[in-house]
Amino acid sequence: MSDATNSSLKPWHQAYDADVSPQLDPNRVTPLAQTFATTAEKYPDLPAIVFMNRRMTYRELEAEIRCFAAALARLGVEPGMKVAIQLPNLPQSVIAYYGALYLGAQAVMTNPLYMEREIEHQWQDAECHVAVVTDYLFEQRIRSIRHELPVKHFVIATIPDYMRFPLNWLARLKLRRSSPPTLQKVEPGAGIHFMPDLIRGSEPLARPAEVDLDDIAVLQYTGGTTGVSKGAMLTHRNLSSNVRQVEAWFTTLETGRETFLSCLPFFHVFGMTVAMNFPLAVGGAMVLMPDPRDIKGLIGNISKHRVTVFPAVPALFNSINNYPGIERLDLTSVKACISGSAPLPADVRQRFEELSQSTIMEGFGLTETSPVTHCNPMRGTRKDGSIGVPLPGTDAKIVPLAGGLEALPPGAEGELAIAGPQVMKGYWRQPEATAETIHDGWLLTGDIAKMDEDGYFFIVGRKKDVIIAGGYNIYPDEVDDVLMSHPAVIEAGTIGLPDKKRGETVKSFVVIAQGQSVTVEDLISYCRQELAAYKVPRQIEFRDELPKSGALKILRRELRDQELAKQAQS
Repeated sequence: MSDATNSSLKPWHQAYDADVSPQLDPNRVTPLAQTFATTAEKYPDLPAIVFMNRRMTYRELEAEIRCFAAALARLGVEPGMKVAIQLPNLPQSVIAYYGALYLGAQAVMTNPLYMEREIEHQWQDAECHVAVVTDYLFEQRIRSIRHELPVKHFVIATIPDYMRFPLNWLARLKLRRSSPPTLQKVEPGAGIHFMPDLIRGSEPLARPAEVDLDDIAVLQYTGGTTGVSKGAMLTHRNLSSNVRQVEAWFTTLETGRETFLSCLPFFHVFGMTVAMNFPLAVGGAMVLMPDPRDIKGLIGNISKHRVTVFPAVPALFNSINNYPGIERLDLTSVKACISGSAPLPADVRQRFEELSQSTIMEGFGLTETSPVTHCNPMRGTRKDGSIGVPLPGTDAKIVPLAGGLEALPPGAEGELAIAGPQVMKGYWRQPEATAETIHDGWLLTGDIAKMDEDGYFFIVGRKKDVIIAGGYNIYPDEVDDVLMSHPAVIEAGTIGLPDKKRGETVKSFVVIAQGQSVTVEDLISYCRQELAAYKVPRQIEFRDELPKSGALKILRRELRDQELAKQAQS
């Protein structure tokens, strides 16, 4: 066990808000199913889910979860078996996830954007017994590969299932007429079940299954942005600890009184923890949004439902800032936001905070750490460009890039290493990859970082993303941060491309904000004022959009692959 669990003070503890303990109370760490059951017992009549024109109380939600857990048991699911969930943010996503955990099974969260090859890899690797999918995904992606999968039973969910009349009827009509149709009739057959029928036909499970805190709760696959995705084994202890760490950090949280905008996808670990598990642990109401790219709907939900907590990524804050007429709209119900997944430019933070009068806490996390490890204080010193300080019970240090676990002094750049109760058990069936990543309880993140004298951490770049041009190291995050500080730029993605003279050359892709105009020469000139000459992009290409992961993280690897393919063709 690392020294992350001892009581010695760390440099960053002085940055903690006064009512935040440096340590995590182990007595508050219980399996998520039991945590939810306790919340439902305490707040049975409070809203748990707000979805379109439907509200579900904690009592109603738990009844659905217990019945679905019993239905899974009827389909042959036993403790330890895998249940794949490939859904956008719908009530069925929450019911399926907690239904699996109530039974002691393991949830495998799958991106609905995955294509056949990616689905097949993940579900075969995990040996999923049941898959919960939408009608559209089943017909368009899964039916053709059904017999190549280990899945014995498919549970079909449709988007309008949990809407009330007349919206459910109107939604079915609209989805059928969309191009392509996103509501499709699934032909019944052996191994195909409809979620509402399963729930209505099952007697509720009496109580959550007894599980060990170190049993696997979720097999969470990495995004695959740097290679083939691996299944991170997240235990009940990992996930519950991280929920309690985040709860401790939100010092102004009022249990049973907060409304969360849950637009971050639950199939991504950031959304799963901060937009689903966290609100359900503290009696919050979740306003569900299946499509986080719907900025008009997002703003409307904040205003209509008086959202108080808004977990998001920088791209969403920036899109809201640039929404036409945003100054005339009311965002002032928002009290606190947590930003992750990508660096948060200072001007984006300042602009959103001016519009909403809220506080954005920039943080950091990984799939392998359930995910949150660092965050800026809510009421204390926030440092722009910093991921903040380690959460309670978390230890961190900077170690040499060449290897070893020796802690480097403040200001030195090296690899970020993390230890704590949220660190995964390892990679599913990949002992070699686990051994490369976890050393003596320390997780090597692959991120190049530094720590200042106050214990605040700063991400410089990723080991695999570093561009080496003319012998100099260039970090794409730094270039993107400068480009996004230009008032005309809403998104940026920088990569390195092979260059005969320099080894690599810098190319950036940018998306221009609506109503703005700028030239390549303008942006290069702007970068020259902010960056050393060797860091300035040699090429800039305008795009209508950039490829992103399910968590809205820009996929630099995909940009690089596209460019290399174009070079090969020419």
